[in-house]
Amino acid sequence: MAAGCARPSGGHGARWALPLRPPLCLACAVETLGDGSASLVRKKHVLSRLHDALAWQALPVVQLLAPDERVCIHLIGALFGMLHMEDSGALDLFIEVLVRLVVELKSEQYLRCILDESQKELCKATTMRGSLPTFTLLGKLADAIPGFADILVVEHSNLVDHLLMGLTYPNEGIKAAVCYLYGKLYSSPVGTERLSALFEERLCGLFLNTLGHAQTKELQVNCLGLLKELLKCDHFVSILMNNSKTEEESENPDLLEGDNPLPLVLKKLLLTRDEMLQAASSHCVAAVLVHSPSRYAPAFIHADVPEFLFECLSCNSEILIWSVYCCLLLLTEERLFFSKCHTVYGIESLVRSLQDVLQLNNVELHKQGLLLFTEILKRQPVEIKLFTNRGVCIEAIDVLMETVNCPVLEVVVEAVRAVAAFLRKDHLSSPPVPYEELQKLLEAVLKRCADLSPPQSSKRHAGDLLFSVSQSHPANRSLSRVPQRQGQFLLNTLESFRNACRLAVEFQSDPMAQENAFTAPNSESKDTLSNFSEFLLRICDSLCIPMVMNYLERAVSPSVMEVFISTLNTLFTVVPNMRNKFSKKLASSSFIRLTLELKARFCSVQSNPALNQACSSFLCSLCLSLYSTTEKERTSSQEEQEMSELLQKGLPQLNYTIAESLLLLAETPEPFSLDQSLCSHQHCFILLLHFAYTLGDRFVPEAELFLAIRNFLLSAQDHGDCPPPYILRAALYLLAVCQDKGKALDLRSLCTIRRILDNLPDLSLVYVHCPLLLKFFLRYRELMGRFGHQVLQLWFSWGDCKQTETEEAGFGGSDQLSSANPLLPILKSNSSILLILLDLVCSSSVEVAWKVLMTLRTFLERNEDVLVCDLLRSQFLQILQQLLVESSSASLQANRNLPVLLSLLFLVQLRSKGVRELDSTDFKLLHQVSNLCGKCRPRDTDLLQPSLNFLYWSLHQTTPCSQQRAVAVLLSNVSLLELLQKVLECTWLRSPPCEPAYLSSEDALLCSGWLLVASLLLYQHRYNTEVHQTLSLDLTEVLNAIIFRKKKPILLLVSIMQFLRAVLRQNFSSSLLVIVGQNTAQGAAQPQPSSLQDAALQPLAMQQVSSLVVSLQNLLVHVQLQKDLLLSQAVVACLETLVEYLYVKNQDVALHVASQPWHRFLLFTLLNGGQKSFLQPEVLRLMALFLRYQSSNIISQKEISQILQEAAEANFAELPEATSRALHLFLCQMQSSHGQVEPVQSRTIQTLLERLLGQRTTCAKHQDIVCLGSVAVSLSHIRD
Repeated sequence: MAAGCARPSGGHGARWALPLRPPLCLACAVETLGDGSASLVRKKHVLSRLHDALAWQALPVVQLLAPDERVCIHLIGALFGMLHMEDSGALDLFIEVLVRLVVELKSEQYLRCILDESQKELCKATTMRGSLPTFTLLGKLADAIPGFADILVVEHSNLVDHLLMGLTYPNEGIKAAVCYLYGKLYSSPVGTERLSALFEERLCGLFLNTLGHAQTKELQVNCLGLLKELLKCDHFVSILMNNSKTEEESENPDLLEGDNPLPLVLKKLLLTRDEMLQAASSHCVAAVLVHSPSRYAPAFIHADVPEFLFECLSCNSEILIWSVYCCLLLLTEERLFFSKCHTVYGIESLVRSLQDVLQLNNVELHKQGLLLFTEILKRQPVEIKLFTNRGVCIEAIDVLMETVNCPVLEVVVEAVRAVAAFLRKDHLSSPPVPYEELQKLLEAVLKRCADLSPPQSSKRHAGDLLFSVSQSHPANRSLSRVPQRQGQFLLNTLESFRNACRLAVEFQSDPMAQENAFTAPNSESKDTLSNFSEFLLRICDSLCIPMVMNYLERAVSPSVMEVFISTLNTLFTVVPNMRNKFSKKLASSSFIRLTLELKARFCSVQSNPALNQACSSFLCSLCLSLYSTTEKERTSSQEEQEMSELLQKGLPQLNYTIAESLLLLAETPEPFSLDQSLCSHQHCFILLLHFAYTLGDRFVPEAELFLAIRNFLLSAQDHGDCPPPYILRAALYLLAVCQDKGKALDLRSLCTIRRILDNLPDLSLVYVHCPLLLKFFLRYRELMGRFGHQVLQLWFSWGDCKQTETEEAGFGGSDQLSSANPLLPILKSNSSILLILLDLVCSSSVEVAWKVLMTLRTFLERNEDVLVCDLLRSQFLQILQQLLVESSSASLQANRNLPVLLSLLFLVQLRSKGVRELDSTDFKLLHQVSNLCGKCRPRDTDLLQPSLNFLYWSLHQTTPCSQQRAVAVLLSNVSLLELLQKVLECTWLRSPPCEPAYLSSEDALLCSGWLLVASLLLYQHRYNTEVHQTLSLDLTEVLNAIIFRKKKPILLLVSIMQFLRAVLRQNFSSSLLVIVGQNTAQGAAQPQPSSLQDAALQPLAMQQVSSLVVSLQNLLVHVQLQKDLLLSQAVVACLETLVEYLYVKNQDVALHVASQPWHRFLLFTLLNGGQKSFLQPEVLRLMALFLRYQSSNIISQKEISQILQEAAEANFAELPEATSRALHLFLCQMQSSHGQVEPVQSRTIQTLLERLLGQRTTCAKHQDIVCLGSVAVSLSHIRD
């Protein structure tokens, strides 16, 4: 053959030559293979060449052999005969060449030829070992030729009978070949049908036994291949599992140790360290379970297969891990999988596996692992804790964090679903709860979802967003502009956040979850429930809500909104102390409108019940929270309970549009109808509108709403219904808010409102503290006459209902709750309200009275209506008369409203800026107030201060005629004078205050007392009024009070100096005053020159005069530092009066005092101050004083010229009034001092006086009585 093959033709012609190197003659090859005398080596060589030819040049071989059937059969027979040679090493080559030849020839005739030969061979085989080549060949043919298995089982079924015996032969090679062939036969539908009975009756047990005792990998693999084909058929699965365990035995794990039951066999393969076998075994488990997890899973679970599946997760094979994931995923559908604690055992392995898998670039494996993790987290029973080790829980969070940040969106979607399932109390209840890690995880989830959303194109409110979407996106295409995956991702994200909120609420009842129990002493831990809850509220505001609002710009999904709304509802209870703040922000951001639009659009005709329930619950919680916030003054739990029941009952059916709901308000129930649904819907809608409008969300046009509420009240009255107080309160509020945009109410509507309110036991039940409601009641006379007093009482009583500062700063609280100013324009348009306010001053609490006082004070300051003042004075008189008649001294002192009333009386008098004649009402008031003062004690400062202010005003702001009568009234009141005596004596008893500038209430009363006594001394002397009670004072104490100031308040010094001026002017000889403590004995005992001066100056002593002058000079220097005009005027006036007194008593002493060199130094000190100008009131008055007493050593001609020059250059219109008066005094003194004035100066003085006179006639008069602190002071009294 070698020679023949070397020749191109080989003796058979060139057409049999195959293009190989070296060339091969196909005819020679056939002859050699059929030659029995040819050696095995030669045949193997030829087979090798023929194998190469079929592999690389199959077409030429087929073209040479196919035309000659005889040659083909001969060659096939030769090759088949060679299968049974002793050389097992060449067997694979023989089979491969034979199979390839048959495949290439593509003729069933040759297949039947082989089958016939196989039948003969199996029949004549003496041992089963000789059948191995035949079984192997049949298996290879079945693998290579698709229809071969069908031909075998249909036309040569007797061959199949030999296979069964092969499984009983104790040779794993034969068993492996048989199993391989069986696997091919059962992969065919025909084979499955024909061999079904065989398997059930005979093969099943043999096969399980073979699989269970297989030792070689070849047999194990072929058995698993057969098993895989069998498990595709539900019938075979049932047979295999019933062979393993009958249904009655399913609950008895002890019976699972029978003859090779399938679960135990597969578990045995899982124990091997061969990852291929483990993967095949797990695949078979999954193939069984996929038919019916509930039916077949218990057998595997009782066999502890899950435990070994979890152990397999520690491998590196992606195929094995995938198979295990799939198998475990199917097992999660059986509750027994969890109750046997397999998940508790395997959760750590799963988490570690996920950590390793995430390092691989296999997205599908990532998704499958996360899906398994999610199902375990979701299905784990609550009573069985999954994470018994906190470390594993932290690792799980890390895995979720890593997957959330994965760049592949599909993986992120599965990760977010896993996060939602992970956030359960039983998964995280092992203390300490890792709140900080959970915060990071949730923030990552929300940020990832926000990053996937397009940027928000506008900052509109929630209701506007939904409205725009509903206009442009029909419900059936709500997700047309949003990718489905993005919408699903948002849904999963919201579910995660909702579960986190629910988790926080559940932990509130768990003391162990409040904070980290392992925190070191004296250290603060961030792992607390409080921090976690605040984080949830904060991140909802900053990320969650904006993200959903962004989504609403493009689409609306009922499922997404259901989760979102229910999440918001849960957040009300996450941080209870922030509930009010959160609810206000939601309401002010149009969430009431948003929810109503959702219900109207998606929940009509009983569709989307979950969304309807979520929206209804949210609105109910929101309204109740807003009720508790805005109705702080009401503590009626019964009303809150009634409102809750109404909302819970009516909101689920309130699925109308805004326009439909407005029409619903005007509908009237059918007569004698028992159906209350209409009323329920009306009341719910009114409540929602009330809370929305309260927080600034006016989503209904005011004019339409005003008309609808009016019609609702008319309908309710006509039908005989009386809505609950909280509904009436809401309706009245809405009427008041919309009044400016609606028409004025007609008489019928006003009568209806009045009848409804008359039926209420208390108007406060429907009162809302809102300026617009106040304006509404006071706008209509029909309502003001009946309810004005009550409404104003409530208005001022509720003035202190302040909201928490931080709350209102964060959410921009309503401007309707803070001030009484809205009442002022109403007062101006309707002065009769003043009578109601005055009544409130007497009949209400001191807090209300004070607020009324402040309102009236502001009103009087802003309005020039004198008639109002007259009205107020007459009313004050009646009130005072009533109080003095009905009250004793003790009750008057305890009356806390009386000081407020007196303060207002003084403010009314203070409102009269000019001098006016006192009328009978004024004198009656003067009499009543003086009597009231007589009943008080010096410590009753709150009563005495406004009273003495009023008496002081009555003496200074009136004409001389009225002044004379007023002095007579006051001096005839002995009890008043006795009180003044006690008040003045308190001056020496009080210790000096810590801060001289501070004027306490006691010091203020002393000031008023000294000023009033000084005024009484002045006017009693002027009008020679009869005195019924004298005052006595120690002159030394008075002088010492000025000389040794001891940090006395400035105003008190001014007041005492006014008293000293009064007694100096009267030369200490007043019928009203008795001076005690006159120092004459010492002077008589020592006849010195000084004693003669003391005798002339009695009751003063020269030493006292000197000390007083020095003290007054020091005070002027103090004035220069403090810039206190009042004190400077008082000091200069006191010095003027003192020198006048001395001049009368002893001219030498007076001139000596006026010519003291220190006076010139005092002038230079004043001139070197801030202004450095002679045109200062104190400088000009001192100059006039020195000119008057011809103190040429103090003031020279040069200074006089400078003053005149500066005055000539000054703009008199810009000079202060005090400066103008002082300049006028100085110029007049210059005119009277002829010896010291030059002719040029005389003309200048005259010109300046004329300019001053013209300026004084044109300038406006200023208020003479001013309040310094709480003390009334007459500027003219101090100045003149």
